[in-house]
Amino acid sequence: MSFILGVDTGGTYTDAVILEDEERVIAFSKALTTHSDLSLGIGSAIQKAVKQSNTAPEKISLVSLSTTLATNALVEGQGDRVALVMIGFQDSDLEKHSIFDALKGDPFLVIEGGHNYAGFEKRPLEINELSRWISEIKGVSAYAICSQFAVRNPEHELEAAEIIRKLTQKPVSLSHQLSAKLNGPKRALTAVLNARLIALIDLLIIKAEHVIKSLGILAPLMVVRGDGALISAAQAREKPIETILSGPAASIVGARWLTGETEAIISDIGGTTTDIAVLMGGKPAIDPRGASVGPYRTMVEAVAMYTFGLGGDSEVKLQLEGLGGDISLGPKRVIPISLAAAIEPDSIHQTLDRQLKNETPNDFDARFIRRTRASTEPVLSERDDKVYKRIGEQFYPMSEVVKSRLDLQSVVKLVSMGVVQISALTPSDASHVLGKSNAWDKNAAIKAVDLFARRRGGSGELLADSTSQMAERIVCQLTEQTSSSILEMAFSEEKVYFGDKPHVLAKHPLTQFGLAGYNDLIKVNVGISKKIIGLGASAPTYYPAVGDKLNCEVILPQHAGVANAIGAVVGKIVMRETGVISSPSEGKFLVHLDGKPVNFTSEAEALKVLEEKLTEKSIQKAKEAGAENVTVNIDREIKTANIENRTVFVEANVLVEASGRPRISIS
Repeated sequence: MSFILGVDTGGTYTDAVILEDEERVIAFSKALTTHSDLSLGIGSAIQKAVKQSNTAPEKISLVSLSTTLATNALVEGQGDRVALVMIGFQDSDLEKHSIFDALKGDPFLVIEGGHNYAGFEKRPLEINELSRWISEIKGVSAYAICSQFAVRNPEHELEAAEIIRKLTQKPVSLSHQLSAKLNGPKRALTAVLNARLIALIDLLIIKAEHVIKSLGILAPLMVVRGDGALISAAQAREKPIETILSGPAASIVGARWLTGETEAIISDIGGTTTDIAVLMGGKPAIDPRGASVGPYRTMVEAVAMYTFGLGGDSEVKLQLEGLGGDISLGPKRVIPISLAAAIEPDSIHQTLDRQLKNETPNDFDARFIRRTRASTEPVLSERDDKVYKRIGEQFYPMSEVVKSRLDLQSVVKLVSMGVVQISALTPSDASHVLGKSNAWDKNAAIKAVDLFARRRGGSGELLADSTSQMAERIVCQLTEQTSSSILEMAFSEEKVYFGDKPHVLAKHPLTQFGLAGYNDLIKVNVGISKKIIGLGASAPTYYPAVGDKLNCEVILPQHAGVANAIGAVVGKIVMRETGVISSPSEGKFLVHLDGKPVNFTSEAEALKVLEEKLTEKSIQKAKEAGAENVTVNIDREIKTANIENRTVFVEANVLVEASGRPRISIS
């Protein structure tokens, strides 16, 4: 008999689940994610699950962790300050693939160096300029390096990394270690995002390892990768970018295990995001373009997942355009008022009561702010620091912190840095008002919704005539945006091009009339042809209405609220290694591995050596991650060209995949 523990750390909740013999859920639990100290939420969830299962901690043979923290950080524009080194590129290359946007004003350096397509040095690395610049950089947590054609020869990236580590002792993210594909600017973007996430994921793993050890659990810790596979904690620390979409990927694996469905759309609603993917043939598809999160398209191998900034804890915002008074949700996550009041009831209720007595509503009504209890004081500008010092570790009314438009800009910046949190009205609060949820303080939710309902649109009319009407409107808006997100994903995945971009098609009048079953002279029917598997703790609250809207069946499996945690432990360890053979001239075959290109005169010999090296590396990494009974699959892609009626070798790409279940001891 074996017991395995899955843990999922999300933006709002941390879930834990215990499976017996990988076949049956015997315990599950939820605890609030404690962002100020992640170990508290993780420890609470695990303790509850262990107690419920009546299982001795030492009998647990495997612990696996999935998380949405990396995804949420990128969606919300959070993360530590980093520095980027571009080798062999032009300044103009920084404008490609949103590198400037990803840097957010962080320092960068473009220097001479790099290699050509064949992997031979183009220019020597500009070491002196790199060393001088590093000595001038202050306040960065990690560095990212991208050298031209580093996937053909990583020599300059490795040399620059050695210099940076020697001078700073800071982590360094190398582009060639994150992707073997060409496209330097896109690799640079991926390296920047990886560097920005290092501290976040490192802290999460440290906290998780400390918790499981303190509870008497002796099992090794695994982490879910963005493609649903498992990796060791050490591997996740080295490449935290690979954990983006970790939570969503785990949810797909969990949905497959829970329902047995092989063809479905999986939609997982969390506190911060809604993640949507297609299950086909029992497997999630891997996005060939790389994982897309928020505004960024990375080169990280991950499931074809569509992530939208929409969740139960999305901020409810008033859109004042023209004479209307529409509301929208997200993409920012805030702390629901009902949750804030559950944490600090007296101060929250006193403020809400005072605001309700005011005759004129204010934009800052039912909005609060607090520090995140960071271990170190953040480095801030004079203006930002002035605003920061007005904020305490308890919830403060926003009206007492923001005195001007510039103060508001400072708050936005502080939120993006992750040093303060906002509490405001959310769909979770609306669900409390309507009796669909009872997790936190319903009375505080009623007051917050009432305050929002008192606001007026451009025509001067109240947003709603009653608190319940306003709450219904918020929940309906969540249904509307969720349905639109699923439609957008479906149009994106369709093989037929319908003449416009997916987000335009999802909102097109013909689509909307078709969903409503328009039938006059013209008959229009639109719907989703696959079943939707709704996941997330709040899925039963919102997804029946989504199914009605999209004219399709919705499956709400038992344990849907902890599907991520289940998926975290039922997946496989998968290690992939890729290599390239190029041909700079006829009869010459260059094998590109970790070092300089190696020349062969025979295509067959080059392929044999490359496949042997890649197989050895992938098996070794799989075993290091804890896999047993490893199987290997080799995929070749050989590109040729017809020249003067002759078939000429151009390039070969080889992918070797080693996979196996984690080693589990039987008690």
